[in-house]
Amino acid sequence: MNDNGPVIEKGIAWHGAPMALATVVSTWGSAPRPRGSHMIVHRDGRFEGSISGGCVESDVLQRAAEVIAGRPAHLETYGVADGDAWAVGLPCGGEIAVLVQPVGERGFDPDHFARIARSAEGGQGLALSTDLATGITVEGEIAGQFVNRYDPPRRLLIVGAVQIAQSLVPLAQAIGVTPIVIDPRGRFLTEERFPGVELDDRWPDEAIAVRHPGASTAIVTLSHDIKIDDPALEAALRGGAGYVAALGSRKSHAARLERLSALGFSADDLARIDGPAGLDIGAVGAAEIALSIAAGMIARFNGKR
Repeated sequence: MNDNGPVIEKGIAWHGAPMALATVVSTWGSAPRPRGSHMIVHRDGRFEGSISGGCVESDVLQRAAEVIAGRPAHLETYGVADGDAWAVGLPCGGEIAVLVQPVGERGFDPDHFARIARSAEGGQGLALSTDLATGITVEGEIAGQFVNRYDPPRRLLIVGAVQIAQSLVPLAQAIGVTPIVIDPRGRFLTEERFPGVELDDRWPDEAIAVRHPGASTAIVTLSHDIKIDDPALEAALRGGAGYVAALGSRKSHAARLERLSALGFSADDLARIDGPAGLDIGAVGAAEIALSIAAGMIARFNGKR
């Protein structure tokens, strides 16, 4: 999963201007940014995104300027920095190959940015394939070419506008996950308690169903009210959410599983629920519990659980 959202936004905003796009197409060892990461560069020197976390960006900016001036798309390889403190390299010990291509008909079609954004808005992913020899990118997956997959943005549907949710919201935002707080109880779900966050006062089963949760969506129930949490979990299990979790003790979780089993959910269905929610870090208090839930969510998203 690559956080290319800001790059896509700039690609749309700068449409029509001369630009270059740098992309990590392969990595070895302790590479600082994953394969598929982008950095976009405007002719006037503005840029967005990162391909190394800051190690080689200055050199990439120069290569991008050359491409904008007419140089064809080309690959650059960056490895371990040598003894010269100013050498272009990766002090972390890894190695990356970066494709620098023009944004235009000789490289990355500028309309691809809008296509990626539309797919994300619809909850769908999009794959683009690039011929590394020519630097031309087309839609779809083509064998033998570099394929970059753009998944929908990660979302966290928080059911229960409680104190833990107030701590979980900023944590999610800080790691690039969009939080949405769901609670039919108006006294809990207020702008004052959750400023600047999308709020949904529908019953959670309806609020979840209309969002068609997929692999990039997490659903966490926090209300401690079975009339709210259980319908949310039913909707989550019927969908394809990438992470489903429920707050509560082991005893309350066992009772929860019995209720859901009685509704016809299989053992495999119930095994999808992370309960009690989050990684076991000995959390005490709302903020630490929120941290454990955020960690559990990211671990599941990244295939570590």
